[in-house]
Amino acid sequence: MPVVTSSYQAPRFLRNGHVQTVLPVFLPRAHPPQPKHERLELSDGDFLDLRWYHAGNKRLAILSHGLEGSAEAIYIRSMSAALLRAGWNVLAWNFRGCGGVENRLPRSYHSGESNDLRSVIEHASDAYPQMALVGFSLGGNITLKCIGEMPAHPHIVAAVAVSAPVDLASSARVLDEHKDNRVYLKRFLKTLVLKMEAKARRFPESFDLRGIHSIRTIKEFDDRFTAPLHGFRDADDYWARASSLPHLTKLRVPSLLLNALNDPLLTLPSFPQELAFHSDLLHLETPDYGGHVGFLDHRLRGWHERRVIEFLNAACV
Repeated sequence: MPVVTSSYQAPRFLRNGHVQTVLPVFLPRAHPPQPKHERLELSDGDFLDLRWYHAGNKRLAILSHGLEGSAEAIYIRSMSAALLRAGWNVLAWNFRGCGGVENRLPRSYHSGESNDLRSVIEHASDAYPQMALVGFSLGGNITLKCIGEMPAHPHIVAAVAVSAPVDLASSARVLDEHKDNRVYLKRFLKTLVLKMEAKARRFPESFDLRGIHSIRTIKEFDDRFTAPLHGFRDADDYWARASSLPHLTKLRVPSLLLNALNDPLLTLPSFPQELAFHSDLLHLETPDYGGHVGFLDHRLRGWHERRVIEFLNAACV
């Protein structure tokens, strides 16, 4: 019955979910050494850019970023530095079209693209007998979906998802409909639209951009672009099939879902307490505070990084 009572205690001045979400971007964080870059060629002719952090360790953590993020995101680099100190090598990867590099195909990444993560796992597995997956936000959904829908890779020992929207439909609605979330919505739509415009210049026959600047919601964008580009009927079909929630009953390794109750981008379906209560492998931890990938402690450092390492080390004994 792994519904976990969280040890996280937010400072009194950091109990607002939006403050916890935004403040970490402006704080100094630990950085890992320069990574080794590698391009992983995929069977469909596309590629993934990888960032390897080697510290002579025999265990590997594979890190997946969030929506419109990259392997260079502050939370990825800070988590990488913490893992290196704790005895893990790290592989952070860019989803297709992320990290400032356009991918080769008209398609891009999406919120349930677990096949690409599976390719990264297979690529890394020859060198590492013990591997763990750590995903943030959208990357957390992909991480849990991947290990829930596929036969367990023998080298994967644990997984952690931080601030993960495991039910994409409800998270898209809260992003679209809550006035307090407009700053996040505008930021996401701005970069998503810019990417579609870049795609249209390379593949004009595949894109109709009429009215693209009148798009005001994630649902409109996903209906218009994400769903048809990736083989879904519409946004609702995409959200249903790309969500990890239906796969959480089929997890094959110990997995931690760490979602703050005051996360402005999550709603009730992303806190599956009943499911975790009856699971042997899904550990659900829902501190009252923490925002979205915030979890700052009294020293203004990321408490979640210590929690991730604690969980992974316990699974790798």
